[in-house]
Amino acid sequence: MREKECIIKLSNAFGPSGFEDDVIEYAKTQVRDVCTLKEDHMRNLYMELPAEEKETTVLLDAHSDEVGFIVQAVKPNGTLRFLPLGGWDPKNIIGNKVWIKNKDNELISGVVCSKPPHFMKDGEKGKSIDFDDLLIDVGATSAQELMEVYRIGIGSPVVPAVECEYNEKQKTFMGKGFDCRIGCAALLETMQELDSKKLHTKVVATLTSQEEVGERGMACAIHNVKPDIVICFEGCPADDTFEEPYMIQSGMKKGVMLRHFDCSMITNPRFQRFALEIAEKYGIHVQESVRKGGGTNGGITHTAYEGIPTIVIGIPVRYAHSCYGICAYDDYREAVELAKHIIEDISSQDILSF
Repeated sequence: MREKECIIKLSNAFGPSGFEDDVIEYAKTQVRDVCTLKEDHMRNLYMELPAEEKETTVLLDAHSDEVGFIVQAVKPNGTLRFLPLGGWDPKNIIGNKVWIKNKDNELISGVVCSKPPHFMKDGEKGKSIDFDDLLIDVGATSAQELMEVYRIGIGSPVVPAVECEYNEKQKTFMGKGFDCRIGCAALLETMQELDSKKLHTKVVATLTSQEEVGERGMACAIHNVKPDIVICFEGCPADDTFEEPYMIQSGMKKGVMLRHFDCSMITNPRFQRFALEIAEKYGIHVQESVRKGGGTNGGITHTAYEGIPTIVIGIPVRYAHSCYGICAYDDYREAVELAKHIIEDISSQDILSF
């Protein structure tokens, strides 16, 4: 129950890119008894397991931000222009309820709206939608009311107004932000389960900020940790609802995904091979993937310093980068088990061979 509650609370936490404070504050409550904690000015959270001095350092990472929005301008009628924080398809958000965090840190409900068909001209009907065609409406009737009563203004952050649900029978979660809150949950649980283990390496974990807008938090964090190898947890897009069967490489309830290639990284083949061997040794279900798009914090870490061997452990999420995602508890558990066994089994000599 503890793990499921953690996943639900992380999904519900308000935390678009640059505004991850609530996520970090909750994460601290989950590991403060087993880790030393510190933050930087990017709102990266660093967690370290107590241990004797070790030759090598393993970094576990997951990004704390979710795709969201930011208020760009206030119209005279009290509606809001806004821009995306991260990768969105505008047609996926029309008609959805959102939460706007105002100047008093209160969550104000609004709805994403576009021009009703009743008022469209012939040339407007059926055309593609862009963010310039969308507004957020909280019910205000003037810019003055919006700013003075609702306390909303330029720069206010926005997320989908979604409460996470857990289906006990099917062992699935439906909620927002699983890219990468399901990865955050796996990281926190891994650190808890590694506590008091006799490990061959120093273990540091990070919840990094602003991944969805260019891996900015990791660009800072990597210089503070200077690890020898990196394991990135990700809430990766599940492909089992649209792809042909032979192309499914990140199906939900089929285990974790180990990614060989995406736009940001060619995975270190020796470390990848080691991870696949560990999965086979312990009976952990794994899917291998090659992606023509996407990117992760591994894109930053694998070229840092002399090149840091990095793998990505992906937990499949259906409909990532939309208002609602679906993921499975069993895939989450496979991610925790794989990361734990890699860290328990790896040696300094293994790392040198990567």
